[in-house]
Amino acid sequence: MKRFVVFGSFVTAKPEPNDVDVILIMHDTFDLAQVTGEARLIFDHAAAQAHFGASVFWLRGPAALPDEEEAIASWQLKRDGTRRGIMEVTEA
Repeated sequence: MKRFVVFGSFVTAKPEPNDVDVILIMHDTFDLAQVTGEARLIFDHAAAQAHFGASVFWLRGPAALPDEEEAIASWQLKRDGTRRGIMEVTEA
C-alpha cells in the first residue's frame, strides 16, 4: 500500500459515525491476484461494506488522475459542493 486515506463522518466530531470511508492507493506493482483470505474482502467494495462496515475505494497509483493529490482532494468534496473531513494515515 502506498497511501491510506480516511474520510467522511469518521473524521468529524460526530460522536458515533456509522461507518468508515477509506481510500487505498496501492503501488503500481500491486497484484490483486496475490491477495487471499479475509484480506481479499477489502478490495471488494460490497464485501468490505458487509463484512467490515467500511466503504473501501482503491486504485493503483497511475489510475489517480490527474495525480494522487488531486484524486485524494476530489474525495473531500461532497455532492452538494461542501467539504467533508479527510485525513491521511502515515507512519509515525
